[in-house]
Amino acid sequence: MTATATLRRPEPAPAAPGAAEITIANASKVFGSGAGAVVALENVTASIPSGQFVCLLGPSGCGKSTLLNAIAGFSPLTSGEIRMAGRPVVDPGPDRGMVFQEYALFPWMTVEQNIRFGLDIKGVARPEADGIVARIAGTLGLSDFLSRFPKELSGGMRQRVAIARILALDPPVMLMDEPFGALDALTRRTLQDELLRIWAEYRKTIVFVTHSIEEAIYLADRIVVLTYRPGRMKRDLIVPLPRPRDTASTEFNALKRELAGLVMEEQQRFTRAELTGSAVD
Repeated sequence: MTATATLRRPEPAPAAPGAAEITIANASKVFGSGAGAVVALENVTASIPSGQFVCLLGPSGCGKSTLLNAIAGFSPLTSGEIRMAGRPVVDPGPDRGMVFQEYALFPWMTVEQNIRFGLDIKGVARPEADGIVARIAGTLGLSDFLSRFPKELSGGMRQRVAIARILALDPPVMLMDEPFGALDALTRRTLQDELLRIWAEYRKTIVFVTHSIEEAIYLADRIVVLTYRPGRMKRDLIVPLPRPRDTASTEFNALKRELAGLVMEEQQRFTRAELTGSAVD
């Protein structure tokens, strides 16, 4: 797909040097024990500045979602440490909002109630919550759908509601686990452009998991490629392309070929291990 955005968006101001929102130090995660233990992550170290859009890229089984869940506080590391604004991550917190591929909406609630849910839990006064819901719904084109239920919406609209629910709580960090993976190509590109607009407007730090090389290049300031299990840092790459990005440009496709080579190396390592029955080294 070669469509690209036509309006130039403002981008967040660069983070101050050394201003790390998320610090990952020697992160390792092992599932199980003994002969059946699976090393999902091994000694991953990275620092993500405030306001940066980072994509985690790699083949299935490279630990992308495992690392994202560790940042979210859902799954503690076996060893190493993750810090948010200098504080150790030991459990989920209001400074991080998670958007899943499966939408994770409450089917018995309307769009408005879904967006408002976290505000109600926090005890936000009704007039203030009404204003927040109205503003976020307007930003995401949901104003005419507030009385609808999730089953009445398309997949793309449901994902807008899921994003709106996180934005209503205004966390500084948004964690996104393949949020557009189940959508058709046109809806996916539309929501990618919406996400870039929201990122520029709200100045969020975003960590975004994807299998799609094109999606990573189109969205990210920075792409972290992980190796197949155990997940290690294979490449940490700053995307040098200005926005809006033309997916048909020579520069875009040169970077796409470079990243495809890196990812395919890992896929081939996995395939060889499967065929021989040996461990992936």
